[in-house]
Amino acid sequence: MILKVNDLEFSYHKTTILQNVNLSIDKGAFVGIFGPNGGGKTTFLQLLMGFLKPTKGTIAISNHTPKEARSLIGYVPQVTHYDRQFPLSVLELVLMGCLSKSSWIGTLPKESKIRALEALKRVNLTDKQEASFGTLSGGQAQRALLARALVSQPKLLLLDEPTASVDPKAEKEIHDLLFSLKGEMTILMVTHDLETIYQKVDRWLCINRQISSYAPSEVCQHFSHGLYHHPTLPIL
Repeated sequence: MILKVNDLEFSYHKTTILQNVNLSIDKGAFVGIFGPNGGGKTTFLQLLMGFLKPTKGTIAISNHTPKEARSLIGYVPQVTHYDRQFPLSVLELVLMGCLSKSSWIGTLPKESKIRALEALKRVNLTDKQEASFGTLSGGQAQRALLARALVSQPKLLLLDEPTASVDPKAEKEIHDLLFSLKGEMTILMVTHDLETIYQKVDRWLCINRQISSYAPSEVCQHFSHGLYHHPTLPIL
């Protein structure tokens, strides 16, 4: 087991965002996360990364608190808007994923560039290593951010709607890449695209103030249409 959540609650300005959350995730599992906007999906990821502190309850990642476990976690945010003029190469972006390994004067280990190039090869962006991050397409930008997350060789990979702003071809490429990682690490991915991948994940979590867990066979067509209720009919 890599993740254990007990009696978790989180409130913001007296508004309850998450409550009564009890959850355990096995090592190597690929878990899809869905739910309505404002249901607490991104808040849950932020709690796992230690950026937010629970109002009540505990989170353990490999028997560590989220803050203690940050070096074990890779994170891929959703790309919507970014400064296309920002002077940062794709390789430099990926090397940012090695910063936790830097010395007290800020230098990176010699093997960092080798690992960064290996990560770029994994996401099929070797030819873009010297390109400016701002010149990448939406799908390429997401793959670059995935390489940044992978370079640290995380045990837990968190993704917040990684295909939300890309075209269908790029979406398939990203999904294929993510599923090629299945078993190498534990993956939690927020997505609204249930119909395309519902059978490929090991488990689904519906986050809507509380968290409900479902096997892929329990997820019904109504979910993919945005109605978040207890499933009654399996997808055939």
